[in-house]
Amino acid sequence: MFDFTKMNPGQIILMGCACCVLFTLHFTIQLLSQHLYYWKNPKEQKAIIIIILMAPIYAAVSFAGLSDFRGSKAFFMFLESIKECYEALVIAKFMALMYSYLNISISKNMVPDEIKGREIHHSFPMTFFQPRTVRLDHHTLKLLKLWTWQFVIIRPICSLLMIALQLLGWYSSPISWVFTIVLNVSVSLALYSLVVFYHVFDKELAPHKPLAKFLCIKGIVFFCFWQGIVLEMLAAVGIIRSSYSWLDVEHIEEGIQNILVCLEMVVFSVLQQYAYNVQPYCGDVGKWKVKKNE
Repeated sequence: MFDFTKMNPGQIILMGCACCVLFTLHFTIQLLSQHLYYWKNPKEQKAIIIIILMAPIYAAVSFAGLSDFRGSKAFFMFLESIKECYEALVIAKFMALMYSYLNISISKNMVPDEIKGREIHHSFPMTFFQPRTVRLDHHTLKLLKLWTWQFVIIRPICSLLMIALQLLGWYSSPISWVFTIVLNVSVSLALYSLVVFYHVFDKELAPHKPLAKFLCIKGIVFFCFWQGIVLEMLAAVGIIRSSYSWLDVEHIEEGIQNILVCLEMVVFSVLQQYAYNVQPYCGDVGKWKVKKNE
C-alpha cells in the first residue's frame, strides 16, 4: 500500500497523471470494444476507431514526456510531433466519415443533384480570397476537401523540419514562431473547412450528430494548441520561471502542458462515449439492450 506522505510533489503528480491515462484508456477501450462487437459498417467504424484513439494517444504521449521530465528538446519535439501528426490523420478521417454519411465519393466529389446549387456563405477573413456567397458544386466541394487535406500534408512536413532543425541546433525562437504561425493558419483553415462543410450539409448530417463529433476533435486541437501558445507567452514574460538550477523554463512549460493534456483527455474520452456512440450500428436488438440498461 502506498504511503502518500512519503511521496514528493513530483511523484504525486506523476501518479495522478498515470491514473488519468488509465481512465482515458478505460473509456476508450469500452467504446472501442462496443464498435468491434457491433461491426456493421467497416467504412464508417474504421474512421470512428481512429478518431476515438486520439484521446488515449495524446494522454500516453504526454505521460511519456512527463515521465522523462528532463528529456532533451528534440525528445519533447518528437513527442509533440506524434500527437500533432495523429491530429492531422484524425481530421482527414473525420472528413472521410462525413463523406461516408452523405454517401459521396471522397475521390470523385460528385454532388447529388438534389443539393447542387446550395449556398455556401464564407466569413471573415476568407472573404479576402473567396466571394461571400458561392454555390455548391463539384469544384466548391473539392476546394473544401483541399482546405482540409492541406493540413494533413503540412503538419508532418513541418514536424520533420522542426526535429531536423532542433537536432542541428538551428531551431531558434524566431524560427519557432514562424512554424507556429504556419501551423496555426493551416489548422485553422482545415477546421474552418469542416465547419463550412457541416453547415452546407447540416440537414443531411443531422441524424449522425456531426456537431458533437466535430467538437470532440476541435476541443482536443483547441486546448492542446492554444494552451501551448499561452504557456509560451507566460514563459516569455517571466510568469513561468524556474527556481531550480537543474531545470529550465522550457522543461517546466512542457511539464505543465503534459499535465493539462493528461487531465483533459479523460474529459474528452467521456464525451466521445456520447458523440461516437455505437447505437446506430446496434440494430434493433442492440437498441433494446441499451434501453434496458438505462
